[in-house]
Amino acid sequence: MNAPSPPFTPFLGARIAVVGLGRAGLPAALRLVEWGAEVEAWDDGEAQRAAATVAGLTLRDPSEGRFRADALLLSPGIPHLLPRAHPAAEAARAAGAPVLCDVEFLYRAVLAAQSRARFVGVTGTNGKSTTTALIHHVLTKAGRVAQVGGNLGPPALSLNILGSEGVYTLEMSSYMLERIATLRFNVAVMLNLSPDHLDRHGDMAGYAAAKARIFARQSHEDVAVLGQDDAITAAMAAGLAARIVPISADTAQPGGIWAEGPVLRDDDGPIADLRDARALPGSHNAQNAAAAAAACRALGVARADIAAGIATFAGLQHRLERVGEARGVVFVNDSKATNADSAARALASYDRVVWIAGGEAKEGGIESLVPYFPRIAHAVLIGRDAAVLARTLAAHGIPHEVAGTLDAAVPAAAAAAFAGAAPVVLLSPACASWDQFSGFDERGDSFRDLARSIAATHGRAA
Repeated sequence: MNAPSPPFTPFLGARIAVVGLGRAGLPAALRLVEWGAEVEAWDDGEAQRAAATVAGLTLRDPSEGRFRADALLLSPGIPHLLPRAHPAAEAARAAGAPVLCDVEFLYRAVLAAQSRARFVGVTGTNGKSTTTALIHHVLTKAGRVAQVGGNLGPPALSLNILGSEGVYTLEMSSYMLERIATLRFNVAVMLNLSPDHLDRHGDMAGYAAAKARIFARQSHEDVAVLGQDDAITAAMAAGLAARIVPISADTAQPGGIWAEGPVLRDDDGPIADLRDARALPGSHNAQNAAAAAAACRALGVARADIAAGIATFAGLQHRLERVGEARGVVFVNDSKATNADSAARALASYDRVVWIAGGEAKEGGIESLVPYFPRIAHAVLIGRDAAVLARTLAAHGIPHEVAGTLDAAVPAAAAAAFAGAAPVVLLSPACASWDQFSGFDERGDSFRDLARSIAATHGRAA
């Protein structure tokens, strides 16, 4: 079953305001109309409103006049509480209407179709995209009917309605988890937690509370896959109703799954040799693989199929993605590393690198990366906060230069690597990209193009 028989109108008569008509919002509004809802759409941007008009949507700003919808579907990037609530969210709250995310509507539609498709949710500060994609890859390689999306993409309301044999694997950001009301994950994966998005959640406690909502409404029939490599995540086990499966990158977890050197294993023995998984280098990816294996075991996937899926996983764009090779130097695109903790995982994966970093630094800058500085032969800095990063590197005697732009940084980094500084040029910025790019993906695409241009001149593309 890939879709219910038409007409399928699970939201017939429901009044839904959709605010934020970008990558996820516009498809969501159109799908809700298709499913019978009365939709009023809005975006603060004129171009987005024009696109919605062309698509046939009714435009209305729900913050003007009486809020008349039953619910507000608000784009995850738009705050509904902190640092300042969007007027539409304030209007919805005043009217007693819930503020929801698109995954909540997908879940309700699946139930309306009388499907028992299972939902797997994946969250954490780092690694959730890789883990989400890896779970989906293992499932599809094992012949399971499956779809993948959410924060990873494609948007939840672009996915098909699956039958009872199907599995949805959904990456869930803290912004999305704040906006679920009835959604219950059959398998919920919490990888790790470190400070991030504190402006949206107030403090670390608020951030952790938002993430913990992935376990909301789970029962003893469900599974909670819980990372044990940081204290905050491990402590979330207290009070959970679901069966807990602990995972770790390097420490034995009775009843769970962990990496013992390069071997992924559980109480029954080896599951997979991570040396066969070229796209999963580093201890952080050992944790990701352990989480994926635990989720897939909970879904009944055989051990041999898990091993085959891990070995054949191609990796994600912008996450330790090998994009070129020239004169013995490998170019690695880790543009998705938008904070220092994520960049630490990349730096830990290589013995020696020429490091490209910079952009809009998060609170604390790169001070937490000091233990990894011995791996940096030379740093090339870009973006708004290059000078801030340069001061930290200088204080620790790390050779560096400020290139300003990525166009200048990649050739400079390549020159240093070709001169013998290191066999890897690593873009792992430890910063947001908004100062120079539309997002980390545009930044990574630009790096890939620059690296492949150098490889075409000096060597080969990866």
